[in-house]
Amino acid sequence: MTEINIVLNLINHTAVLMVIAYILTRTQFYANIINKKFTFYNRFALIFIFGILSVYGTVSGVSVSGVVANVRDLGPAIAGLIAGPIVGVGAGLIGSIHRYFLGGPTVVPCSLATLLSGLFGGIIYLIRKGKFIGILGAVIFSFLFELFHMFLVIIINGPTEENLTIVRNCVIPMTTANAIGMAIFMLFSLNLIKERKIEAAKERIESELKVAHDIQMDFIPKIFPPFPQRTEFDIYATVEPAKEVGGDFYDFFFIDEDHLYFIIADVSGKGVPAALFMAVTKTLLKAKARVGLSPHEILYEVNNELCDKNDAAMFVTSFCAILDIKSSKVKYSNGGHNLPYFISREGEIKQLENTPGIALGIMENAEFESREFTVEKGDTIFLYTDGVNEAMDYKGNLFSYERLERFLEKSKSLLPEEMTSGILSKIEKFTEGAVQSDDITVLILKYYG
Repeated sequence: MTEINIVLNLINHTAVLMVIAYILTRTQFYANIINKKFTFYNRFALIFIFGILSVYGTVSGVSVSGVVANVRDLGPAIAGLIAGPIVGVGAGLIGSIHRYFLGGPTVVPCSLATLLSGLFGGIIYLIRKGKFIGILGAVIFSFLFELFHMFLVIIINGPTEENLTIVRNCVIPMTTANAIGMAIFMLFSLNLIKERKIEAAKERIESELKVAHDIQMDFIPKIFPPFPQRTEFDIYATVEPAKEVGGDFYDFFFIDEDHLYFIIADVSGKGVPAALFMAVTKTLLKAKARVGLSPHEILYEVNNELCDKNDAAMFVTSFCAILDIKSSKVKYSNGGHNLPYFISREGEIKQLENTPGIALGIMENAEFESREFTVEKGDTIFLYTDGVNEAMDYKGNLFSYERLERFLEKSKSLLPEEMTSGILSKIEKFTEGAVQSDDITVLILKYYG
């Protein structure tokens, strides 16, 4: 049998070992080994598993000139490299005892080499303080050790013609097959380490995003009714980010005893950048809202603040309004946002008249204007972001303004909380489980006078 055929036969048997090894690396048991979570039981298990692999490496060997070329040293060497000298020597002891009882002209050097393969692997583990040796390092170790194995045969049995022939016939098949087997197993281990790092990083990011989500939700009012002592109106709102954090937000508060400020906004983009820009915008909008200032003046000041040093070129659409409780007048200004719907007590549904203005953060000193209308008892104002009308099903169809208006027509008599729940259910049914493409935010105010 030629050397190439011997190598190929050994590699075939090594492949069986690697299949078993691959299955091992996909278990939680091996994950604990990679993470250095050693116990008496998993050390014992490793000794047994790699000891049996060593035995298999012997019985699957290929006969060459009266001796057997094999990959017996592979199991103990790997055991030592990944778990230290105790495990390496333990696995090597199983393989060497089995080899010793088989006898033959090379019984002593081969049995000793198997034991030493686990010991040397363990010593490398100690020198590197448990750090993964890497594929190249493991292959070099395996290659050099098999040369050492051949050297032991000559030293212990003597440099006779018979022993030199054995070494010449076995050196290439055994060094090659063991090195390939070592490379494959270490590749499995390296991939597992990378997977664990990626999973750990993913879990850390998810945890941080969860905290960011909680912080962001704390930015907006969530307790309803927010003003239980005020019976002149009812207000309800909700936001559902497309990701853990998003750029949609709403806010409402009293500027003074008689003026209720409310706003809805949508930052360009999604995720963390949008959430940060949202926090800045919401803070500015609240800081600029004060008695005597019209909505368009608030948007003008906030826009200039956002334009200053806006290197990320982000922007935010917004609809800002102030309800005068005493006069029943609503003054509003639109900064490039979806126009809210006005639902009269008689059931008429229409979008509010637009006002000149653009999204905030695009152009400094942009002009905004305010408009005014009067609400009566039973009138409702429906504010929303484009995540509502642009909600998409799995075919790419949009929820659309038409569907939204049909919903409002059927739901005009509902309370704000009921209407909010209804529109969210309608969108969920329409999208049929498709991935949410944008943040969805709704704010509804019903006036009682």
